[in-house]
Amino acid sequence: MNRTFWNDHDWRLIHTAPQTPTLHMALDEVLTAEVGGGRRAPTLRVWEWASPAVVIGCFQSLRNEVDADGARRHGIEVVRRISGGGAMFIEPGNTITYSVCAPLSMVEGLSFQEAYAYMDAWVITALHDLGIDAWYQPLNDIVSPLGKIAGAAQARRGGAVLHHVTMAYDIDAAKMLEVLRIGREKLSDKGTTSAAKRVDPLRSQTGLAREAVIARMVDTFRRHHDLAEDTLRPQELAAAETLARSKFASAAWTGSVP
Repeated sequence: MNRTFWNDHDWRLIHTAPQTPTLHMALDEVLTAEVGGGRRAPTLRVWEWASPAVVIGCFQSLRNEVDADGARRHGIEVVRRISGGGAMFIEPGNTITYSVCAPLSMVEGLSFQEAYAYMDAWVITALHDLGIDAWYQPLNDIVSPLGKIAGAAQARRGGAVLHHVTMAYDIDAAKMLEVLRIGREKLSDKGTTSAAKRVDPLRSQTGLAREAVIARMVDTFRRHHDLAEDTLRPQELAAAETLARSKFASAAWTGSVP
């Protein structure tokens, strides 16, 4: 397989109305398969969340990562994604999440670290355009001098690479610590009492509304790599809805690593 690059492909943008956490998980799997099978052009998908969630990596222990009582108390759904990486705390309006579904040829011959850096390059450019001094920090973080901005996760399957990123626009640090166990451990390890020192919201660094930050990010992608508006095809949405119910909403999948 010969390596390809961003501008070797015709990119599509999907940015739809808010969807449930389980449907987001399923859409990543379905669209990655469609791109890998050559049935869909490489796609940038910007997520809108219908409800709060904790998203854990496919290899993470459910009970080690999530305080089940805290999640229930705050009405937060816990879902497991198909990629590795760490847990993400999601609240609609406070988070910017996107996926890139690309042919596997784009990361051909790259180590995981090199692949993360390459797939994150455009959004780091976008953050620079927004006036943020941001950089990639191995293995899967985007940071600034004031703290962490985003975490990425990646999966390679069926001829495609899925790279998705969750960025903190704003964050309810106290609530996050009631739901995520790992957050408490990281703060304790660092002798830190304030979660705000660990995750620096984009709002404080840009002064822009969330929608304006997303628009600027998409504009940066379009300027550098071209990007055509697209929508989910009916068969893609139907397949994702079925998968959301049968797999991602099931206790067997969510608890696959207890």
